[in-house]
Amino acid sequence: MFKLDYHIKVKKNDIGKYILLVGDPKRTQIIAKFFETPKEVFENREFRIITGYINTEKDKKIKVSTVSTGIGCPAAAICIEELATIGAKVFIRIGTAGSLQKYIKLNNIVISLASVREDGTSLQYVPLSYPACASIEVVNALVRAAEKLNVKYHIGITHCKDAFYSEIPEYLPLKEKHLFLWKVWQRSNVIATSMESSTLFVIGSIRKLFVGEILTIVGTTYSKELIIEKNVSFENAIKISIEAIKILYNKLKLS
Repeated sequence: MFKLDYHIKVKKNDIGKYILLVGDPKRTQIIAKFFETPKEVFENREFRIITGYINTEKDKKIKVSTVSTGIGCPAAAICIEELATIGAKVFIRIGTAGSLQKYIKLNNIVISLASVREDGTSLQYVPLSYPACASIEVVNALVRAAEKLNVKYHIGITHCKDAFYSEIPEYLPLKEKHLFLWKVWQRSNVIATSMESSTLFVIGSIRKLFVGEILTIVGTTYSKELIIEKNVSFENAIKISIEAIKILYNKLKLS
């Protein structure tokens, strides 16, 4: 049987059952500042793991890890597969995204309900007719956490792709197709686009994991220019995710 530890060589005790996923390895350090006694336990290629603890209101300590996946669905799939094999159960992706709707502005928070599957990785698992849905338990926890912290959020269907620069298709051979599809998603009330969610949701459903996503808007897709804001704070998304873990800890009671 194929052993799922080719890329992430850690033991069960090295990670928590609750995982905060990010793309950039440097962001694990930002998230780890919110942990008690954070310790880096692994780094290889795009994968970096820092494990620590967060306190509940009843002074119980929850073991939690922040893990970087790199960019895109293939690496994200490797990450969630190998971590699930050694005991991780809950995954919240703290990511960045481009807005598809004019009412969703830079620095706004988006919580994903489900994702449009325009990636290639999830097709290696199940046919396109299979939906990519976030776990309702995680969605509800993120919403409750945002409301408790009094942070404004948008919730809805998001979009997942493999090609970052398909957002500016002027030079692409499939220019007309991309321009058409962006209009379709906008008219369908898809609210944001990023690059990992659909595969994470599909694998989560198949493997009976709890998977969700919270995004900070750093760009827009509805103008002719690709606007990306570099000076964006992820603090609200991090605080919401940590509060959501506390809620899930009390609800799920994972053994």
